[in-house]
This record gives sequence, C-alpha cells and structure tokens, in this order.
Amino acid sequence: MPVAQALDIARKADLDLVEVAPNADPPVCRILDYGKYKYAQSKKEREARKHQHHVVLREVRFKPKIDTHDVDFKARTAEKLLREGDKVKVSVMFRGRELTHPQIGRDLLDRIYDKLKEIAILERPPTMEGRFMSMILTPVPARQPIRQPKESGEQEQGQVPVASTET
Repeated sequence: MPVAQALDIARKADLDLVEVAPNADPPVCRILDYGKYKYAQSKKEREARKHQHHVVLREVRFKPKIDTHDVDFKARTAEKLLREGDKVKVSVMFRGRELTHPQIGRDLLDRIYDKLKEIAILERPPTMEGRFMSMILTPVPARQPIRQPKESGEQEQGQVPVASTET
C-alpha cells in the first residue's frame, strides 16, 4: 500500500509506522507502538547478555628461583582459573642477572604446562617480553561424553523383555 495511506491508518490508530525490513523489495513496514517495540528489544538484549560468559585473561606470575611446593600451589591456582573458563597468562619474572638464564624460565613454564595439559591448550608458546617470559593457556572446550556400548545384560531401547516359562 502507498506510504501516505499507511501513515494515515497509523495516525488514526494513534500508533507509529515503523520500517522493519528496509532491504526487502518492497520495504516492509509495521504499524505498532514504537516505545513498546524498543523496550521489548532492549529487554531481549539484556536477557541474552545474562547467559553469556565473558572470557577474562588472568595472570599467574612466577620467579625462576621458586620452590617446588610453591610451583604446585600456583599451578593449582591456574587450574582453578582454567576450570572457571578464563584464559591464563603464565609469566616468569626475571630480575637482575637471572635474565642471562632464560632456559630456567622456559623449563619452569614447560613443567607447569605438563601439569595442566589435561585441562588447557597452549594458545601462545613461551616467549620473552622484556624481563618476562610468558605463555597463554586456554581452557579445553567441554567435550560430549563418549557413549559406551551397552553391556549384554542390558536391553536395547524398544525391546520387550521375554518372560521365562520355567517354574
């Protein structure tokens, strides 16, 4: 229908003429209350945002002279962060002459990755950035459980149990 006629109908109903599909041929318009329409759209967006998980980059720092118990403790912290769904940046901070031995930091990062490889993927391998050597780990995506074949004692779906005639 012509635009003027649609506008006239909308004014008589005390509503708005809203173009909902401008790229269609011909463009599609609706007669509705625009305020209610905008409110409903914003409510849908808020509801959609509630169910999103925002991935955060968290950092766990080490020094090259760290003790084994402290490594285990910080590795458990990184594991907890990964299980929550966050990315983890594992860094080794070098001070003074420690910079001349970057292999110690690389060995430490390799040890940490070995502890976390079941729950983490290596997104960025260990690299030097100034006086820090760091790598980024991301959580392994949740997998669907593999369906095990049924044992011989269980019945397949749709089968009717056969009654025994022995007494």
